[in-house]
Amino acid sequence: MTFKDLGLIDPILKALADKGYTHPTPIQQKAIPILLKGKDLLGSAQTGTGKTAAFTIPILQQIYTKVGSGKGARKLKALIITPTRELAIQIDDNITEYGKYTGIKNTVIFGGVKQASQVTAMRKGVDILTATPGRLLDLVKQGFISLKDIEYLVLDEADQMLDMGFIHDIKKVLKLVPHDRQSLFFSATMPKAIVDLSKLILGDFEKVSIAPEKPTAERVDQTVYFVSKKSKAKLLKHLIETEKPETALVFSRTKHGANKIVKILDKAGINSAAIHGNKSQAARQKALGAFKDGKTQVLVATDIAARGIDVSELEMVIQYDLPNVPETYVHRIGRTGRAKASGVALGFCAEDERPYLKDIEKLIKQKIHVVTEHPFLVDGPDDPSEARESRPPRSNNRNNNNRSRNNPQSRNNGPKKRTAGNPKKRFNSKPKSQ
Repeated sequence: MTFKDLGLIDPILKALADKGYTHPTPIQQKAIPILLKGKDLLGSAQTGTGKTAAFTIPILQQIYTKVGSGKGARKLKALIITPTRELAIQIDDNITEYGKYTGIKNTVIFGGVKQASQVTAMRKGVDILTATPGRLLDLVKQGFISLKDIEYLVLDEADQMLDMGFIHDIKKVLKLVPHDRQSLFFSATMPKAIVDLSKLILGDFEKVSIAPEKPTAERVDQTVYFVSKKSKAKLLKHLIETEKPETALVFSRTKHGANKIVKILDKAGINSAAIHGNKSQAARQKALGAFKDGKTQVLVATDIAARGIDVSELEMVIQYDLPNVPETYVHRIGRTGRAKASGVALGFCAEDERPYLKDIEKLIKQKIHVVTEHPFLVDGPDDPSEARESRPPRSNNRNNNNRSRNNPQSRNNGPKKRTAGNPKKRFNSKPKSQ
């Protein structure tokens, strides 16, 4: 089957041909005909299956069919809500590419940046808007956006939006859009909370669920290293220096941890950058752009920021910290096992993370190859600046005094050896937080 067989209009077919797309993916084959008929859709598909095109192409075609190139005053007709800035930008870029011969206008809004340029774009007139929930509601409240003419509503990555606490924002949006609309609901997983939310959004809907020909967990070559927390940095440097991946995406559990990893890699002469919620949007886009262009070898990211990272032929994913939610593991390794491609996923598992590994293996229904013997899998400081972490804790004041009374050699050294009167030394003796 080709895209032409799906009944797509020439302007869209021409744009798809420019990108070299001729044959639709399974999710596109099933979803596009349903949506072109105007029906609501509940879609479930893993990352990398082409679902963005599955919902944006039908919206573009229906708007074009109704209003042509839209030379008159524009009203906002389609709203796509997604959890993260990066994913919102990615979707908007795809709409621009697929609709470049239609004359349809689109833009994207998200938080973390000044709103002036976004307000200007909305005032010029927009047909399709991709937005994160917070900034969307903020601009609606200020009167810069009206949702009264929405004909198409899309919730993408719905499971992630619930995980990030956007459920109340979504319910607010539902009260602002017309009841008579076409609704599209996409989620990688379908827990009960997602099913309940879909009932609030969808009317008479059809369901499309696409299981990949080979699950991500089977396409990706997975290895886990049993390693102490202190040795993770040394192992990371060693693997990047020996494996020499052109691109590697490293996942950190925290923002502070991501920054720390980048500092360690920079000291080793490895070109890296961090991307997380504390970074400005400009910094995040610059780091992501350099990574996509191959200028940065290693991108260190938190899970939230990683949503929307779509890098073709990403060679390696490294989970510096194993996630405590097993589904997150699958999302992470899916960054490298895009579509039918294979990839490499490495995980670092400390002693306290082993229960997470068991949960992950239970979810993916397979055992992950474990490496337990390696020259770098030893306890010790990550770098010289952290050598104090390996020191034993100092005894309390009472024990110090007892030793001084019972040990003549200790008494001869005098009070200069004691730390009780030096708060600064006591403070420095505490281990750094991980």
